[in-house]
Amino acid sequence: MKKKFWLFPLLVCILMLTGCGKSLSDQSVLKNVKQSNTITWGVKGDVKLFGLIDVRDGQQKGFDVDMAKAITKHILGPKGRAEFVTTTSQSRVPLLKNGNVDAVIATMTITPERKKVISFSNSYFDAGQSLLVPKSSKIKSIKDLAGKTVIGVVGSNSVDNVRKVAPKAKIIELQDYAQAMNALKSGQGDALTTDNGILFGLAVQNPSYEVRGGTFTVEPYGVAVNKGQTGFTKAVDKAVLEMQHSGEYNRLIKKWFGDVPGFNYKELYRR
Repeated sequence: MKKKFWLFPLLVCILMLTGCGKSLSDQSVLKNVKQSNTITWGVKGDVKLFGLIDVRDGQQKGFDVDMAKAITKHILGPKGRAEFVTTTSQSRVPLLKNGNVDAVIATMTITPERKKVISFSNSYFDAGQSLLVPKSSKIKSIKDLAGKTVIGVVGSNSVDNVRKVAPKAKIIELQDYAQAMNALKSGQGDALTTDNGILFGLAVQNPSYEVRGGTFTVEPYGVAVNKGQTGFTKAVDKAVLEMQHSGEYNRLIKKWFGDVPGFNYKELYRR
């Protein structure tokens, strides 16, 4: 009886502590990052121009990475630190929901479906879906995809988009863009589809391939944050707006896209 009496109040205390503890979604990300002076970002590691791991030093480099660093400084000040976790199209939302990262900036299109489970900043980059094909290919646009095999990446909305515009095409989904590009090279597919900015990066790495067909969707990229983090979302929007007004944003656009053949980077300028 004495043992049971001793265990009962202990159990009550545990239940009270559990009930009173805040869930991850209730915690203020803005308050936490200010206390730690660090924002942890989910970024791509396999997408040239946006987020690619440099084999020489092991660091992620690209437009999204530079945007994350700049946003961090605007929110936390010049001594604020940006840390990075490599993510894929498939792992972006789980990493965010599990609290492994504070925000995701990884070529992530703002869609109604995604907004049901996470929140987004305002768009910081307006992409559009296109096609990457060998220069010798007869495919000129989405109209030529009937009966063809199109390669996409798991977790990207580009696969659903191409199913709508080219219902007679066969779709192959792979885990990341490295695998997708290798599949295209080995003849497993006739075209690779995703956002044009990503495809132009792949074309830079693979000069015998080119982007075709213009854009057949509008893909606004946003910074993804957990639901309910209104203060942090507003801080991100404010930071991007400050970058646009100061010219910092346009300088990053020119840095990463100014020398890409066929890419009209000036269309991305914001004032």
